[in-house]
Amino acid sequence: MNKIKDKISFNSPVILGFTAVCLFSLILGLITDGETNRLFFSVYRSSLFNPLTYLRLFTHVCGHASFEHFMGNITLILVIGPLLEEKYGSKNMLFVILSTALVTGLANFILFPNIALLGASGIVFALILLASFTGMQDSKIPLTFILVAVIYFGEQIYQGIFVNDNISNFTHILGGVCGAVLGNVMNKQKMSRY
Repeated sequence: MNKIKDKISFNSPVILGFTAVCLFSLILGLITDGETNRLFFSVYRSSLFNPLTYLRLFTHVCGHASFEHFMGNITLILVIGPLLEEKYGSKNMLFVILSTALVTGLANFILFPNIALLGASGIVFALILLASFTGMQDSKIPLTFILVAVIYFGEQIYQGIFVNDNISNFTHILGGVCGAVLGNVMNKQKMSRY
């Protein structure tokens, strides 16, 4: 048993912790037939006097409607996230997750009062755009970022206009914008240290 423990590395505490919280909230949602998602893990217009309103601005990214929804988001997060956490550090990764959650939560709260939003897809798209900045050097915009942005934003705009699939394309776009902005800022800060 110790040999196995010695071979496994806890390489990405923020991404692994986020995954564990999402799995826990999924299990709670399945056990309670979605009640915990409604109370804690989705964001929607509610009273500003309710303390849970403010909590949900962050925790909505942990809730998922189904196992398939969870797997679609978490698989991408587990593939991309550890590489980004290694490059940018755990504190920055946590900041990316929390700021993306807040931006997408506030946007949904303000702009879509009758729609409940849950899921980590905004985080997924933030990480995708953030990953495209990893090759940034000398303040030059990487061609990979331009290609990813054009393909990604184009697809989300197309789906938002022409496909009625109950997916929040607006959240994906906002997540991508958060990833792009934070990637630019973090890379500039990293370059200014050298």
